[in-house]
Amino acid sequence: MSKKTKHSEKFDPFNIIVFGGDGDLALRKIYPALFHRFLDGQFHDNFNIAAITRKEPESLEFYEQLERFIANSINGVEKHALEIRQFMDKVCLIKIKEHSEKGYSGLSEFTAQFPDYRNIYYFSTPSAAFGEIARTLKAANLIDEYSKVVLEKPLGYSLESSNAINASISTAFQENQIYRIDHYLGKETVQNLMVLRFTNNLFEKAWNGENIDNVQITVSENLGVENRGDYYDNAGALLDMVQNHLLQLLCLVAMEPPYILDADQVRNEKLKVLHSLRHFTKKTVLTDTAKGQYTRGSINGQEVSSYLEDIQKYSSKTETFVAIKAFVDNWRWKDVPFYLRTGKRMKKRYSEIVINFKTVKHNIFPSQEKLSNNKLIIRLQPEERIELVQMTKIPGPGGYRYKPISLKLDYVDSFKERFPDAYERLIIDVIRGNQTLFMRQDELEAAWKWTESISNNWKAANMPNALYEAGSWGPGDSVMEGEDSWITKA
Repeated sequence: MSKKTKHSEKFDPFNIIVFGGDGDLALRKIYPALFHRFLDGQFHDNFNIAAITRKEPESLEFYEQLERFIANSINGVEKHALEIRQFMDKVCLIKIKEHSEKGYSGLSEFTAQFPDYRNIYYFSTPSAAFGEIARTLKAANLIDEYSKVVLEKPLGYSLESSNAINASISTAFQENQIYRIDHYLGKETVQNLMVLRFTNNLFEKAWNGENIDNVQITVSENLGVENRGDYYDNAGALLDMVQNHLLQLLCLVAMEPPYILDADQVRNEKLKVLHSLRHFTKKTVLTDTAKGQYTRGSINGQEVSSYLEDIQKYSSKTETFVAIKAFVDNWRWKDVPFYLRTGKRMKKRYSEIVINFKTVKHNIFPSQEKLSNNKLIIRLQPEERIELVQMTKIPGPGGYRYKPISLKLDYVDSFKERFPDAYERLIIDVIRGNQTLFMRQDELEAAWKWTESISNNWKAANMPNALYEAGSWGPGDSVMEGEDSWITKA
């Protein structure tokens, strides 16, 4: 077996058991992520994958789909035909008709073949099923002290439902066995944010309200709800994106340095940020938030349908766009606005964090040209790069003419090797037992409390959605009066 051997790390033998194993997420993300780690030599023959399905599986169709998704994730399919076949031989399809000890007999037989393997349960199902699966696994004696469980979002639709899900999971798993996954935290540039902040004195010395004017975090999507209409109409942009992805990015920007890079120390600092977030009132939710819903429009010259047409309903109060002016009320960030923005059917797909530094206090040059502020731009997608915008003299004789110039660290240009997908990094951390990039339950509760200060006050104020045309930058192409700096288009 020809395999790369650049990874010297050794893992204990494991089974990864994927509930919802024939679903879209498993096929698009989980199996390709595992395959690339296998292809890269990070683990060898000491693992198995069980794909759990509730439907009557058509085995041939499943394996054909699996092979197609894996092939689509790599270049040079013919070159890796052997590795693809070897990997697929590790995948076992198991049907579970009902959540009972009898219904789990096939899974019990599978794990019994590997008594020394550690079992990782990946719940790639609606969260309403999490508790029932966990209780049945425990009743069937399929959980021990070495077992782990990975939970995909959304973890409920409210603080109450989230706590209920956690309570049901906790009957079978301890907190140190639970991995609440957020794929944004596995992105390379998000990882680099920690290194950028805490290893560069230049940035850490300036990382405070004395030097930073505002922080902007944007996740803009040009797609609509696609095949997620039923889920999305019960969630909306606030719960789908802000409550998890954007809040986690905010925490990494705003957190204090942990004394060591340890899972609980990092999460302790993130929790402090969440506790410091200023909650909204019925008054401030009207002035410091905006929400909208997309109508028909055009993206890249192609006509696209409205949200109501996409979900096939006559009316809906669900928001597809959210903008929030948030504050972290602590010593470092007092009165520094954090602008969070996300929307579907926007003009362009991109995700980025922009740190806007304050301008110099006095312009010594005789020119009356406006000085631009320094910006640190951390682009997460579609391309991953870090960009520092600074004022630079324009070449030429006589006088001082200047303009902002970007210094760019483009990951593709600077690092020629393939970047692992976020799911690859996170799944490997699960196997390692490293919880640094996964949310703890107290973090989740704090995030829900802040999020509900928005959603509850939207309802109390009967705040309507502002309509915006698909292919625009949001309602009216501006979000909050007087805050043009953060509305700057990508």
